[in-house]
Amino acid sequence: MAMISSANLRPAGYAALVERFGLKTMPHWHRSAVASQGGRSRETLEGLTQEVYLPSYWPGDSVGEHLEFALKYDGVNLALLRLIFEAMKPADLVAYIKHKPTGKYARRLWFFYELLAGRRLPLEDLGHLKYVEAIPSTDYFVLSQGRHSRRHCVIDNLPGSADFCPLVRRTPALMNLANIDFADMVAHIVKRYPGQMLEKAMYYLFTKETRSSFAIERVEPDRKRLLRFVKCLQLASRQDFVEHERLVELQNLIVEERFAEKGYRVVQNYVGETISPTQERIHFVPPAPQLLTGLMNGLVTAHLRMEKGGLHPVVHAASISFAFVFLHPFRDGNGRIHRFLVHNILARRGVTPEGLIFPVSAIMVKRPKDYDAALGAFSRPLLEVLDYEADDRGQLSVKGDPAVWYSFPDLTVQTEALFRFLDATIKEDLLDELQFLETFERARSSVREIVDLPDRDLDLFVRLCLQNQGRLSASKRASHFKVLTDEEVLMMEQAVQNAGLDE
Repeated sequence: MAMISSANLRPAGYAALVERFGLKTMPHWHRSAVASQGGRSRETLEGLTQEVYLPSYWPGDSVGEHLEFALKYDGVNLALLRLIFEAMKPADLVAYIKHKPTGKYARRLWFFYELLAGRRLPLEDLGHLKYVEAIPSTDYFVLSQGRHSRRHCVIDNLPGSADFCPLVRRTPALMNLANIDFADMVAHIVKRYPGQMLEKAMYYLFTKETRSSFAIERVEPDRKRLLRFVKCLQLASRQDFVEHERLVELQNLIVEERFAEKGYRVVQNYVGETISPTQERIHFVPPAPQLLTGLMNGLVTAHLRMEKGGLHPVVHAASISFAFVFLHPFRDGNGRIHRFLVHNILARRGVTPEGLIFPVSAIMVKRPKDYDAALGAFSRPLLEVLDYEADDRGQLSVKGDPAVWYSFPDLTVQTEALFRFLDATIKEDLLDELQFLETFERARSSVREIVDLPDRDLDLFVRLCLQNQGRLSASKRASHFKVLTDEEVLMMEQAVQNAGLDE
């Protein structure tokens, strides 16, 4: 979205520094400008906000002043900060910090510079000051227990490290969604049903999640792979899979044996489609293989920090799972592992009750546009800043060093999507399956009172009626239930219909 066109506007904050240093960047969610005259205005379109401030807000011309303005009004963007730190003269930041040595924005910028640039500025450690948060917890989901940096008098509450650190903003939508207690919601639902019925429902949901996760990628797994994936899901609450060896093991379990890998990929891959014999349409380009070890180590570190530091569990699950699929560390199986990690983290963080699963993949299958939008919110703008090309053999190469965009993604959109998928999963798939089983059992009992069929025949009769609007077709009766009289069949059909299965 272009800045509101006007001759009396000057970019400020990140926008001013991106322009000053000629940086090619992914769009930041908030873009600022200061008017030389007129009033303040704000416009939001497709998730990007442009805000115009009064003349009195002009920060000045120095890099330090625009960096302070950026933290104050544009929020924290670690990728932009790293690029700006690389482009600016360290002496300019030192001069700004010395001018405001105890200021909270100066201390935060000092902390961010030494973290992201990996260089120590020629400044003495601060004395005893009230600590400030590196990332404002009022605006972002951050660690509730951060490390205190005595040098800067800053609380390091980042959910990651200098190698990898996703951020999620506290948007109005997310603030409402974050108040949903999924564990409590499920507890209220399942307590109404007997244990045997829950067992049946769980077996079905584990299988449904597995089939749905494969279906998203248009993969038809054999029975062996289905069972292996179900088994992994059943282990999700007891084992932490966000670790190199476990991820490789998981990849080996869910792909065909010939595509199993011994480690992270060593080739540049991409997600695309062939549109002609000599042309590919590229949808997503993951990081180059030489960047993977650092990025994946950073992802594992972030996962451990989030778990130990008390980050909201759904934000934790969204951050790690979506980041994983954007890093795309394997040649095959990345999407299925990405969705598996949602279950793994939610189960370990206590959101999912013991022995239960939320089949989020089933909702993603039902709402492909929503899922694609969540993935595209990162992949589409990323393609705009990458310099890549694919040759006529489909081999892709990327120029430059785009690691910064994979290292510090804004995953707000993806987190909102996961919250909504979870909410719909519980209210639709889980509740529907339990209600179906309850009605099915009621129908079985009613039918059995008419004719005491063997269990397998009884289940088959009810299922066949369900599939045919409460009636047993003539062909199915002839092939499976010839021993029943017309009167018995009529009464049994009525029993199924009265149970509510045809509603």
